[in-house]
Amino acid sequence: MNFNDALIIAVDFDGTIVEDAYPKIGKPILFAFETLKKLQEEGHRLILWTYRSGDKLDEAVKFCEEHGIHFYAVNKSFPEEEFDGAVSRKIHADLFIDDRNVGGFMGWGEIYQLLVNSDASPIPIEKKKSFFDFLK
Repeated sequence: MNFNDALIIAVDFDGTIVEDAYPKIGKPILFAFETLKKLQEEGHRLILWTYRSGDKLDEAVKFCEEHGIHFYAVNKSFPEEEFDGAVSRKIHADLFIDDRNVGGFMGWGEIYQLLVNSDASPIPIEKKKSFFDFLK
């Protein structure tokens, strides 16, 4: 997997960063915070993309901040985005890390190996072109 270019990575919370104990916050999943920190150190933008809202969302964000993770955006594509119902709630991201993936959650150890070992993935990930790429 090529992580030379900075990616926008959407990450689920319950069942992905922490064990699923919703509405409570479960225990951190092994290597979750270490891997997320590594992704941020490499310059990738992390978006928390979760079902949580209101106070439960605030608790999740605070929990992550206490573990050293500050998200680029939370439940939106960029910090300034205003959700008004006129546009889709689908966010823009290059990768999604979620326990509900087809085939299940591979685990943070495997995700970390994909990050540091470019030969670990048989499927290269190409960053999608955006409108701004066409202006170059």
